[in-house]
Amino acid sequence: MNKMDGLPLSHIAVAGLVGYEDLVFGGWDMNGQSLADAASEHHVLNDNQLAATSDALSAVKPWAAVASSAFCRRIEGANTRAAGGHRAAIGVIIEDLARFKADNRLDDVVMINLASTERTPADGPSLRSAEAFGRALDRDDADIGPAMLYAAAAIEAGVPYGNFTPSVAADAPALTEMALRRGVPVAGKDGKTGQTLMKTALAPMLRARSLHVDGWFSTNILGNRDGQALEDPDSLKSKLGTKGRVLDSILGYPVEDHIVDIRYYRPRGDDKEAWDNIDISGFLGHRMQIKVNFLCKDSVLAAPLVLEIARVLDLARQRGESGPQEQLSVFFKAPMTARNKAPQHAFHVQERMLEDWLGSAAAE
Repeated sequence: MNKMDGLPLSHIAVAGLVGYEDLVFGGWDMNGQSLADAASEHHVLNDNQLAATSDALSAVKPWAAVASSAFCRRIEGANTRAAGGHRAAIGVIIEDLARFKADNRLDDVVMINLASTERTPADGPSLRSAEAFGRALDRDDADIGPAMLYAAAAIEAGVPYGNFTPSVAADAPALTEMALRRGVPVAGKDGKTGQTLMKTALAPMLRARSLHVDGWFSTNILGNRDGQALEDPDSLKSKLGTKGRVLDSILGYPVEDHIVDIRYYRPRGDDKEAWDNIDISGFLGHRMQIKVNFLCKDSVLAAPLVLEIARVLDLARQRGESGPQEQLSVFFKAPMTARNKAPQHAFHVQERMLEDWLGSAAAE
């Protein structure tokens, strides 16, 4: 097995695109166990891989996290810190970033949000402009959750930011405005790893063949902490919001019976199952079905995408770009776009957007 297997951009040679071997990792988590212990507990790696990486993974221990049970009710942990308000929380996050950069003698830092899904806050005026958001920070507005605080800290520190979760963060208009003002590239949201990946590949094919989608039933079972977080109805609502948007956009008409169901099933662990039943109508109105059963590993699908998002965000910073990075749409369920335009969801179009932005040929 080649160590570059499964990395979507490993064949791409672009000046300034950081090498995988040059990446250094750190971050926050409410659970204080090392990456080695977490990988072992959730069976993310096989025994040989755990043995080969144990020393390196054991050395990576999460920093105390800024968290809120009001935004993520199902996830608990003792590795947290009380910051004394929103402004103070942003301050300690920036301090952690600066220390991480100095301790590891890094050229630059990129932040990727991999936390559990938060509930979606009300769309109030505090999230609609940078000035209003600043005033909301000053009064510790309850509608500002941890994901927004981390995004705000990254933007204030000039650190490119990617949101791999459905939580509201840099996509809030106020934070997008801040990123543009400060010249910080941002991207998101909600990593596209399994079932939605299939939808964005299959739906363009069905449209091209004039096969009408009468209904699309999707169900998911997963047993890791992401699944546990989604037992909370408000967090689940955030997740369903990003998973349910793509079909109508690609097909060009509303799928009236588009149902998405997500269930926490503890025995499955980090493995997950995404099952789809697609009812279609073809020539002369004849009805047919497509069934897809994707048995996959959550972290194994997500990890390579996170690496590529970080590398491209760093390259965007080098190129002097700021605000939403649409070229990263291929990695997200709900891609951020500039000037509030509708996102592109078809996978083949998204792939071409990234290739065109990179502007490179495959390495020989």
